Amino acid sequence: MFAVFPSARKVLRALALPLIALTLAACDAVPGAGFGGGPNLNSGEAVPVALLVPGGSGQTTDELLAQSLENAARLAMRDLNGASIDLRVYQTGGDASTAAAQATKAVDEGAKIILGPVYAASANAVGNAVAGKNISVLSFSNNAAIAGGNVFVLGPTFQNTANRMVSYARAQGKQRFVVVHGQDSAGTAGRDAISSAVLSQGGFLVSSVSYALSQQDVIAAIPQIKSAVESNAADAVFMTTDTASALPLLSQLLPEAGVSTDTSQFIGLTRWDIPAQTLSLPGVQGGWFAVPDPSASATFSAKYQSAYGGVPHPIGGLAFDGIAAIGALVSQGNSNALSGAALTQGAGFRGASGIFRLLPNGTNQRGLAVATIIDAQVSILSPAPQSFGGAGS
Repeated sequence: MFAVFPSARKVLRALALPLIALTLAACDAVPGAGFGGGPNLNSGEAVPVALLVPGGSGQTTDELLAQSLENAARLAMRDLNGASIDLRVYQTGGDASTAAAQATKAVDEGAKIILGPVYAASANAVGNAVAGKNISVLSFSNNAAIAGGNVFVLGPTFQNTANRMVSYARAQGKQRFVVVHGQDSAGTAGRDAISSAVLSQGGFLVSSVSYALSQQDVIAAIPQIKSAVESNAADAVFMTTDTASALPLLSQLLPEAGVSTDTSQFIGLTRWDIPAQTLSLPGVQGGWFAVPDPSASATFSAKYQSAYGGVPHPIGGLAFDGIAAIGALVSQGNSNALSGAALTQGAGFRGASGIFRLLPNGTNQRGLAVATIIDAQVSILSPAPQSFGGAGS
């Protein structure tokens, strides 16, 4: 055990962040469901859109999220370039079977597309419930395991972030990567995303070190990480963890063990600027991580606060994105504006946090900026792209 463990515990207490497992529910995808020409839209009539939110569960967090999603969706409806949307809100209670029943009801009542729900199991259930009805589901999940067929995930994916960060790292001359990940579904999914990105962009994944989700196991992994870096001459250490899990420990113990971003660049798969207390950790200084387009995010947040008097939920902007995409397509006046081909058009859309586009495999690509932390302040190293076709892809 490292002698620095007491100081690491002090960091954890200061952040008030328990070491907990990230969760990424693995649900059955519906890749074989396929998607046809889309629903026929009636020219000149408002397009019925079903918004599935987790209200009605009795949980305060679900109620707040549900309201933020509806608020964001209605905010997006204010500027749709002439498109008319009939937004219909359905409460799922955060339950998969209820979500499926509500989705079926929504389609029976005329919905042409489904926006939501939030949780992966619910989104998967909804996709199955309306499969074969030419109805797309733009879920708020970030779980790529449920994407495919008629189900899209709007949430930021590990693969998108890994691609952006590895692309930037390779441009800076980094080529030998060590991946450090937790032994849970999120950690292994993150590892796989990083591995794919490294291999596809000409880098070398020289080692992968995992740890069980406890403080003792993270501490025990430090010598293994140090050995993997030194024996493989790694110039980058890519971590899958976030600030609510092992990041405070890793960022404290690795530099004190002789592994720092000065010699082997620390890279994060998650945001290292949330919560704000994380910025003061000595170990994260100089680390690289991805953030949504700061300008677009600030604009959305300001509009939301002006309209509703409070800040949006961290994923509230996904509802704004969904309505923005639907509105952009419907405004073209095509009867098949919500077909699979239309939804996955290459130019993408502009949403609450910048540009994004839906991919044929049901996942998404988002324009991300690359950031670092200098003197406890976030600094942008590479701005988010403003169009697709190169940077940030």
